[in-house]
Amino acid sequence: MLKVTNLTKKYGKMLAVKNVSFFVETGEIAVLAGPNGAGKSTVIKSIVGLLRYQGSITVNDKINKSIEGKSYIGYIPEIPSLFPLLTVSEHITLMAHAFGIKDYETEAEELLKAFDLWDKKDKFGSELSKGMQQKVSICCAIITKPKILLVDEPMVGLDPKAIRTMKNLLLKLKEQGTSIVVSTHLLDSVQDLWDRIIIMKDGEFVYSNTKHEIGKEDKSLEDIFFEYTEE
Repeated sequence: MLKVTNLTKKYGKMLAVKNVSFFVETGEIAVLAGPNGAGKSTVIKSIVGLLRYQGSITVNDKINKSIEGKSYIGYIPEIPSLFPLLTVSEHITLMAHAFGIKDYETEAEELLKAFDLWDKKDKFGSELSKGMQQKVSICCAIITKPKILLVDEPMVGLDPKAIRTMKNLLLKLKEQGTSIVVSTHLLDSVQDLWDRIIIMKDGEFVYSNTKHEIGKEDKSLEDIFFEYTEE
């Protein structure tokens, strides 16, 4: 379970995120949506521990920046950043070893084949296209067996087959009890995945609800998004 309490982040004098609180249950997919500049990426990066902030963030009751807390977190950034002189296989090996994951080789092979990277496993990071780098970034996050997965624009740069693979992977992780936060503008791409919707505007939460609580309202994610973000 992910719990964020009174999260506030300033960049100089600019207040990017204003005292927001939310939680994501075990085995739940939460979609974090909002216009450009709403503060979504700041929230994601704060949870990962890449930013200084005010407030409290815990993952499975552990502080997110503690060693144990970090071991629970998987992160797929919007812009992949690979080591140029490591091969695809070496990236996955590095992540598995860093997180103390043993007997990962079979799962690594399955991931690489699912994302059509198996024949590219010996290519260096610098030799890959942006889409391929994104696929490697996904594989690196999943191989660590995260309890909390944070995904910033997961479908950007992926081909249709990879998007389908990514969706199936998120559903599989959900079934295994992973708490997932997906920040995206492509709301149609997660329409069949979400359990909780959180909408941000100007650094604040303007709407939060679950699919179950919304009940029988015939509304898409886009309908809800525009209702709470348009002037």
